[in-house]
Amino acid sequence: MSTLGLIDIGGTSIKFAIWQNDTLTHHHAVPTPKTKAEFMTVLTTEVAQMKTQAPITGVGISSPGAVNKVTGVIEGASAIPYIHNFPIQAELVERFGVPVSLENDANCAALAELAGGAGAGASSLAFLVIGTGVGGALIFNHQIWHGAHLFGGEFGYTKINDHGTLSELGTVPNAIRRYLAATGKQLASPLTGEKLYTLAAKADLDAQRELNTMYAALAQGIFNIQYSFDPEKIVLGGGISNNPQLIPGIETALDKIYKQVEIATIRPELALCRYTSEANLRGAAVDFEQSTN
Repeated sequence: MSTLGLIDIGGTSIKFAIWQNDTLTHHHAVPTPKTKAEFMTVLTTEVAQMKTQAPITGVGISSPGAVNKVTGVIEGASAIPYIHNFPIQAELVERFGVPVSLENDANCAALAELAGGAGAGASSLAFLVIGTGVGGALIFNHQIWHGAHLFGGEFGYTKINDHGTLSELGTVPNAIRRYLAATGKQLASPLTGEKLYTLAAKADLDAQRELNTMYAALAQGIFNIQYSFDPEKIVLGGGISNNPQLIPGIETALDKIYKQVEIATIRPELALCRYTSEANLRGAAVDFEQSTN
């Protein structure tokens, strides 16, 4: 691979690193600026610094939003409104003086897992990012499937049942919200996901029900992905991927689905992501190589 500068744009911080000999170096982060002018200045300064540290031949960028690879515009919406709906890629090429690639952050994470992580060896996979909502990516023949409207892999929008979408039913924050609404409890400190799991382990039936609802939604979504796109693997990322109970909980919910749908015999191969906080940067390097070669 080339020696590259890498940038991972996030809502609260922006990560920078140099990709050299298949390794991330000079890895650090700065707070996300409040304005577009400050943002451009920070990125330009950081890339100039990278050039003094390594012979970078391009810059790969992971970004929130619907990245249009044809126009170089970040469409859609994100927590950073000023990066959207102008030719940002062209402006960054002019500022950096080297080729620049842009890709959606979930897509970058999926490319990283395919290249050397939990999806290594596969040519197709689905990647779910389970956080506040559920995002994701689809890869076929080692390439991101962006879709006709740049919504390929946006699994969180899919309807699970009459009560909501996968994002509304398949995440810990929403399980907490449902638990508090159902019990009316006023807690002295915020209820975290860890505390919700602890309550469930202590036989709190309301906590058990909401976690089971979450697992059932994730299992339903994964089952539908398997039978809609038939990927070789389904990789799970996001904060909850650190919880060892995640896959067993989903597998138990899948067992119930397979008992109901007897004709279904293909079981999804689930795996937890490997690269966690480095995935977006590593995937930006993969995307750069795919975009420029």
